[in-house]
Amino acid sequence: MADTIAMESPSKELMNFASYLHNPSKSGLRAREGVLNGRRVQFFKGKSAVNALVKSENGEGAKVSSREEAVEWVQDLLDFQLIVRCDKVGEGSQQLRINPMQNFDEDAYFAWLYEGSQLMTYLGGIGVVAVVLAGVMFPLWPSSLRKGTWYLSMLALGLLGLLFAIAIVRLIVYVISLGVAPQGLWIFPNLFEDVGFIESFIPLYGWDAPNGAPDGNAPGATTAVPPPPSSGTDSGAEQKKDN
Repeated sequence: MADTIAMESPSKELMNFASYLHNPSKSGLRAREGVLNGRRVQFFKGKSAVNALVKSENGEGAKVSSREEAVEWVQDLLDFQLIVRCDKVGEGSQQLRINPMQNFDEDAYFAWLYEGSQLMTYLGGIGVVAVVLAGVMFPLWPSSLRKGTWYLSMLALGLLGLLFAIAIVRLIVYVISLGVAPQGLWIFPNLFEDVGFIESFIPLYGWDAPNGAPDGNAPGATTAVPPPPSSGTDSGAEQKKDN
């Protein structure tokens, strides 16, 4: 019976149920990862699939009206080989093996054979083929297009080289500044921060925060290099002020 059904095409409604359950953000059915016949698969418990069909999600009504109807739909997924009943090989193991009894049981485990929509996979494959063909046919491109591509590649390499140069220069300046000031000086202190492209180059320079400062650094500071602590005149002035 199951073999005869598997030769038929599943109905559109059944495929909608499969897509719904296969998408955890819609159904709430959380599948676990296992290994079946050397292939990684997602598997779940039968009771979880039934619960996902009878409960409402995101304020919407349940997909079915009763648990009996939900069991029938999951059994149809099994009959059309969109899922397969399996058992764990050992307690706590992720290794699975196919159960010879392919009937539904809420306490049994089921692995997905249905892989969901393959649209993005197809589009990605087409894109890769298109890029490869475009590269192979580069000598046949119009001269103006080849020249433009060469200029763009040189511009990209130049920008990348400039970024590396800035990173090296700012590190050298920081190390040198540590020898003449109590706080290190950073050029473009936000260069590697999680900010926008323009904000990465604002401000032009900034000082490390003093020890114990809550923020850890002070990007955006625009004060001049603080002079080293002085002695003599300033110390005498402070002593007279205290007196």
